[in-house]
Amino acid sequence: MMTLSIYLNFNGTCAEAFRYYERHLGGVLGMMMARDEAPDGRPSSDGWENAMRHAEIVVGSTTLMGADVRGAEPMRSAYLTLFVDSDADAERTYTALSDGGQVLMKMEETFYATRFGQVRDRFGINWSILHQRPTPPGV
Repeated sequence: MMTLSIYLNFNGTCAEAFRYYERHLGGVLGMMMARDEAPDGRPSSDGWENAMRHAEIVVGSTTLMGADVRGAEPMRSAYLTLFVDSDADAERTYTALSDGGQVLMKMEETFYATRFGQVRDRFGINWSILHQRPTPPGV
């Protein structure tokens, strides 16, 4: 069996981002280890002592992992896609993720979704949010 997970790099905002996703996406936080908590015991003195060495959060059935990496840049050509159960969930999630971020595609109806929109959140992560149209019978 194979599992695919996503690893995100942040420029010093990993813990804040994962706590935001916990609150607004219903994620369940797992490990959150700061650089100074690492088992190698080497202390940091570069101002990044509290930066995340490794963090995990489960959103739906997907595990996101992340770390703070000095100089990490926002995502440009990839999106994390959230399939939600209702138009109301799509609107709520879109609003939460666009708060302090950038709207890339306004929330609207499309041929494949009753609600679809794209944002880059305040942490530089690209999201597609959609509530799919029901599949017609016999298809």
